[in-house]
Amino acid sequence: VALKEAGLGFSATGRNASTAIAWLPTAGNEAVASSPLVAEPPKARSTITIAPWRITAYRLSPERTVDLLCACVGRETLAPGVVVGADLAFWATAMRLAGATVARQKFLPDVVMENGTCYARWKPVLAGPGAQALGKLAGAMPAVARALTLEGASPPDLAPAAVASEFIACIVDSLVRATTLPRPGAVRPVRPRKPQRTRAGFESIHDQWLHALCAADGTLEGDPKALADFALQVREWQRPVAVSTAAPFRLSFRLEEPADEGDPRGSVHPGQEPWYVRYLMQATDDPSLLIAAEEVWNARGVNASVLKRKGFDAKEYLLLSLGQASGICPRIETSLETAAPGGYEVDATGAHEFLTDRAAALEQAGFGVMLPSWWTRKGTKLRLSTRANVKSPKMQGGDGLSLNELVRFDYEVALGDERLSYEELQMLAKLKTPLVNVRGQWVQMSAGEIQATLDLWKKKGVGQTTVREVIQMALGAAPGPVAFDGVTAEGWIADLLAQLDGRDAFEEIAPPEQFSGVLRPYQARGYSWLSFLRRWGLGACLADDMGLGKTVQTLALVQRDWHANGRRPVLLICPMSVVGNWQKEAARFTPELPVMVHHGVTRAKGAAFKKEARKQAMVISSYALMHRDFEILKGVRWAGVVLDEAQNVKNPETKQARVARAIEADYRIALTGTPVENNVGDLWSIMEFLNPGFLGTQAEFKRTFFVPIQANRDAEAARRLKRITGPFILRRLKTDKSVIADLPDKLEMKVFCTLTKEQASLYAAVVAEAEKTLDSAMGIQRKGIVLATLSKLKQVCNHPAQFLGDNSPLDGRSGKLARLSEMLDEIIAAGDRALVFTQFAEMGELLRRHLQETFGREVLFLYGGTPKQQRDRMVERFQAEGRGPSTFILSLKAGGTGLNLTRANHVFHFDRWWNPAVENQATDRAFRIGQTRNVQVHKFLCVGTLEERIDEMIERKKELAEKVVGTGEGWLTELSTAELKELLKLSKEAVAA
Repeated sequence: VALKEAGLGFSATGRNASTAIAWLPTAGNEAVASSPLVAEPPKARSTITIAPWRITAYRLSPERTVDLLCACVGRETLAPGVVVGADLAFWATAMRLAGATVARQKFLPDVVMENGTCYARWKPVLAGPGAQALGKLAGAMPAVARALTLEGASPPDLAPAAVASEFIACIVDSLVRATTLPRPGAVRPVRPRKPQRTRAGFESIHDQWLHALCAADGTLEGDPKALADFALQVREWQRPVAVSTAAPFRLSFRLEEPADEGDPRGSVHPGQEPWYVRYLMQATDDPSLLIAAEEVWNARGVNASVLKRKGFDAKEYLLLSLGQASGICPRIETSLETAAPGGYEVDATGAHEFLTDRAAALEQAGFGVMLPSWWTRKGTKLRLSTRANVKSPKMQGGDGLSLNELVRFDYEVALGDERLSYEELQMLAKLKTPLVNVRGQWVQMSAGEIQATLDLWKKKGVGQTTVREVIQMALGAAPGPVAFDGVTAEGWIADLLAQLDGRDAFEEIAPPEQFSGVLRPYQARGYSWLSFLRRWGLGACLADDMGLGKTVQTLALVQRDWHANGRRPVLLICPMSVVGNWQKEAARFTPELPVMVHHGVTRAKGAAFKKEARKQAMVISSYALMHRDFEILKGVRWAGVVLDEAQNVKNPETKQARVARAIEADYRIALTGTPVENNVGDLWSIMEFLNPGFLGTQAEFKRTFFVPIQANRDAEAARRLKRITGPFILRRLKTDKSVIADLPDKLEMKVFCTLTKEQASLYAAVVAEAEKTLDSAMGIQRKGIVLATLSKLKQVCNHPAQFLGDNSPLDGRSGKLARLSEMLDEIIAAGDRALVFTQFAEMGELLRRHLQETFGREVLFLYGGTPKQQRDRMVERFQAEGRGPSTFILSLKAGGTGLNLTRANHVFHFDRWWNPAVENQATDRAFRIGQTRNVQVHKFLCVGTLEERIDEMIERKKELAEKVVGTGEGWLTELSTAELKELLKLSKEAVAA
């Protein structure tokens, strides 16, 4: 298509347009593009040529198209191996615009002629915002979206706007028609009776038209001349709408408030001067150009020449538009009784009606609406601010205090920045008008809101409440009919509120003496923040980027809490793929703490579990077991509950989310790199786990935040949501300057994975087979057996499909693959790029296939058999700016040297070479001159297997690693048989539940 746009052309062949030809270039012996749908590509030539490739295309009905595109919305894959391409995603966006057009009832019945046949169609009317949306859509259209034409048909208009308009028209017609057709088993809404066809036919062409608009195909039959005349009648009937949508101007309405009547000394009154709704002509290409209706009627003034555009009759357009608008607003119809209407006057009640009702309806109909600036400002709404005073001045915020402490408070009522007395509030209630002027400022009044405020003042003008309720009010999270504007406080409550909203810094504390590690400065701040919220029993979401140490910060808190809370256990819930990682990290940083892993068929239950759990500082379990063993878990008095990868509870309706909220503990922590994974609805579930009630009920959250933010892009609602949740979510990115300064250039970490039951079974079988022959084998034969066994066990740890070589399904069978997928999901979402090293070419191909199918993105794979030209092209594409492949898999030998891949800031060693020098060489593909970001190196190990034990051996001898280990795995063959058996054995902690 790009070549066609350059003047080289393209065509289509095949019956019913089921086959198309697109032009693609070939160079040398390498095709630039390939596809399983391509048949018999042209022979390569030594020079660049233009040659056709045959692509099979399948036609879908509009109904099937809608079903397919609905399934594509917001997704990158439909099923393993079925990827939603950029062009399909574009059509899904276009389909949503068509759906919105139908939902807003922006369509008219029409008559069209197609290939000599007359049809009844539903025609979209895209004006105002709809036309702007169509323009943006056309600008974003991929060239391939215009690549297919019907065989034998005349060349269509392939301009993006024309193609998009035709598609939307087709989908709108299908969607509207679908609402009029009966569906099996469906309850049909009550509709006007459709004209019934008799043996003699329809009584009139109008009856046939109405029937065809509700029929499946919409065909109109009859005399061609009569049909043509009827089509002209329909066009004339549509003329007012056609004129409106094609006009270079649109009618707009501006509400103008009366002159300021406010008394700065404190008057409260409804105002006597009239408001005015003015009619204006607004240029569609320059919204700042506004021309008063009076100038249009008089054809005089500075803008008279501007209105004289080719083919545009300003007076006719204005009269037609006012006639359309009069159906929405009766006052406009009354104003048309004058010779040259320029607007109409209203009182305060009428102005409020225009603000709250008519304005939205006019805007929805495509007219412009301009309202006073104060209407959208927070200062126009009735606001209740509270003041909380500590009941006892002796309270200093010690560890003994809780959020249930009672404090004395009183209420104040304010409009904007003006405080109102109780008498003024009573006066507002008596006015019974929706718009009043208070000290020179127009504000909207709700009788129910005023009465609720009066009742609250009478009931709780001065009283007591808890610190928790004070915090909710201060953050704007207090439920009720009146909006709260915050809290002013004194003493230790003032300090607490200032620390929560960031006005004052919380105290940074040193990690406990027993903690075996050094926290980086940003980690110390995170640990102190967790401790601060834990002290008050407030839940905390630590949402640091991957690799910044959420685990170590949490372990420091658990260590401190163990000694401070009477040695009560903490329950940690995580995906099974990271259970081993938590176990190892706890042993490394908090070696004195007793830790129990609760999983497997032999796990303790009932009274035995309670007895054992009380001895532990931390009990680690998985999300699956949290639900299955809820009755067991809830019987323990937990000091805290920690959810790792807390996005697992983002859906509040799932069993594991409900169980997580039901487990009682003194404090709660959520760890996740993606607190908002899909939409702001994810926040409610996490916050309800952390601090129940702070975001109201799920229905209240949807009404107050979800719909305004997701559907209306309400910035004020987003600001209020951030204010409530911000104190409890700590999010640091690797790009933060304060974090970058703390990070080393290269951060290496080990990722401990567990085996699946299938892997464990295969592992045990390989070890048993080796043990049979090791005792009797000698010399070269023994070395061969050892090396073969090591290779087999590595393959088992990677994936059973690699070991078996049977091309079997990959998902759910490997702990390593599961963890790699989880980590890459976060990396891709952050826009980072990653290198994945494996020493097995066959494993590299398995990884490429699985990751490509999982994420719906191209994954590069470089191995020893890759031609140099293709290898160079891969490197070039990976290094390029913009939307390129984000994951590059390399075999260790082919990609370990000679490449510059500095676009990557993550390096994965999926399986280990057991030679630090070779691994460092591979890592240096990303960590080298030209790298501008910190590089994170992830070394995968299967816990309880030879991978973990060999790593421990290398760590113990690290200073002599290159001499002791040498190159490759030959040094392992020198171990005694007893040492080898110890090395190869499978520990019980290796297997996932």
